Amino acid sequence: MIQSVDRAVRILFALQGARRMTLSELAAELGLAATTVHGIVRTLAAHGVVVQEHGGGRYQLGPAVLRLGNVYLDTLDLRARALTWSHELARTTGLTVRVGVLFGDNVVIIHHEPRPDGSRQMPEVGIEIPSHASALGKAMLAFVAPLEAATLRSMTGETITSPEAFREHLSPVATSGIAYECDEAVLGESCVAGAIFDRTGTVVGAVGAVIPTPDWPPSDATVDAVRTTARTISRELGSARWPVTPDR
Repeated sequence: MIQSVDRAVRILFALQGARRMTLSELAAELGLAATTVHGIVRTLAAHGVVVQEHGGGRYQLGPAVLRLGNVYLDTLDLRARALTWSHELARTTGLTVRVGVLFGDNVVIIHHEPRPDGSRQMPEVGIEIPSHASALGKAMLAFVAPLEAATLRSMTGETITSPEAFREHLSPVATSGIAYECDEAVLGESCVAGAIFDRTGTVVGAVGAVIPTPDWPPSDATVDAVRTTARTISRELGSARWPVTPDR
């Protein structure tokens, strides 16, 4: 591992989590000397990956990060295949639709289809949701190695934090390919999601419809629409079956 590159990446991740940080805060977060951090930050700033806020000493991620992120999204086959079908899912259900992938202990949203009611909505591409508190995450975790117990942190009073209860919760997901979440990450927001598989039978993402909790549980029509969307995207990615039963 190249130490300087590792440190630069750690700085970017620290800024991602805290949004804005001073040099001293970054140095404390990484356990490095302020002079070392300053040199790395100046190099990142020269390439537009980090910028210093006007009139202040705090740093934040720069516009070059967005450019790199857009390149990643443009080359992601899953997102390309999901665009049309997530739009159709939003149209038929009248709900917000998210497509996500696993990244560490979180789900990263790679596509967001707003509710088709014309209301003002914040873009969600790039946001992270703890996978164990997300229907998208559960839809994927049922087909991969289970999370460590320490990662099941509480987000709301409804979050499942018991490893045993979580494994039991995932059991039917591994059979049906459909996962549910009610008020587990954000109060007032619930979701039903379906796993997405590629040609090798590997789970590569999930698609879900976001439902206001007062309208929970989802109708059979909404669940069927999510299931059909997940199956269709998987088929376009080459999966011969849906869901693909994990070997455990």
